[in-house]
Amino acid sequence: MQRGGWLPFDEFMQAALYAPGLGYYANALPKLGGMPASGSDFITAPELSPLFGQCIAQQLAQVLDAVEAAGGSRCVYEFGAGNGTLALQLCEHLAHISCRLERYFIIEISSELRMRQQEKLKAFADRITWLDALPAQMQGAVIGNEVLDAMPVKLLQRKQGLWHERGVVMQESGFAWEDRLTDLRPPCEIAGNHDYLTEIHPQPEAFMRTLAEHLSLGVAVFIDYGFPEAEYYHPQRHMGTLMTHHLHTSSTDPLVRIGEQDITAHVNFTACALAAQDAGLEVMGYCTQGRFLLNCGLLSKAEHLAQIPRASVAKLINEHEMGELSRFWRLAKGLDLEILGFTQGDRSHTL
Repeated sequence: MQRGGWLPFDEFMQAALYAPGLGYYANALPKLGGMPASGSDFITAPELSPLFGQCIAQQLAQVLDAVEAAGGSRCVYEFGAGNGTLALQLCEHLAHISCRLERYFIIEISSELRMRQQEKLKAFADRITWLDALPAQMQGAVIGNEVLDAMPVKLLQRKQGLWHERGVVMQESGFAWEDRLTDLRPPCEIAGNHDYLTEIHPQPEAFMRTLAEHLSLGVAVFIDYGFPEAEYYHPQRHMGTLMTHHLHTSSTDPLVRIGEQDITAHVNFTACALAAQDAGLEVMGYCTQGRFLLNCGLLSKAEHLAQIPRASVAKLINEHEMGELSRFWRLAKGLDLEILGFTQGDRSHTL
């Protein structure tokens, strides 16, 4: 064994999250939910309020109309649909606003999550198709909520001025870190000579290139936690962004509770945008979650739904909550339109 039992972190993260039957997203443990008592580990925006999905559905309706006008098909493709909550909200609201939908495709690699989605989406089974890989050609609207930040990352550690790749080894006491000298580097220079831990993102960047190969006409909207490159590799961000989630408690140790906790890292939006652009996609919008939802009429929708808790709506848009921390960004191919969610507050110039 050339590595001597050493496993690069991205391979460890891939196994910890996606190993069949054992990985976090491949086993039967609860994941999404509002309270630790349910056994869940974290909550995403669709679980907070149906208004999240309604706003996105409003955006998808505009995209589907434009795709049809350009000669394409009215299809939606969702990557990594979790427990199916967002898909349910989108299908329900698209039907409510009489937006014709030819087909809703869910690209899901976890058989366990696919079963949960099929149970939740039984009412729309006649128009949903599950796939385990991208179709050869995609036309329509693409959506991905917290997909890129669940993709494995490589860890780089600068120690005494030298860059190392961080990996995992097995010891008698369990898994442990081991750093090895590497030629890998972050995409930009990081000021200072202090020790510095960070991530690079070859898998999300490769995903952008693959998406460009398959999307022939349409718009893709992704929602993730992350930063532009200048913020991501700020000298003060010396501990990186890698986090774990277990019973609604965050930590930074992925070497414990393997398969029982979520592992995630923030997205370098600049690197993903450049990869997408180089592969033929147009980067046509980048804004905070709060701004996107407000642009899509969140407040007016909330007025007509008195039973929706105001605290949940506030969490979606407040700057100290998801409203600022989560970002929406838009890619397109073959379409040039100013779409609803990015009409105000676009920060594309920061990428």
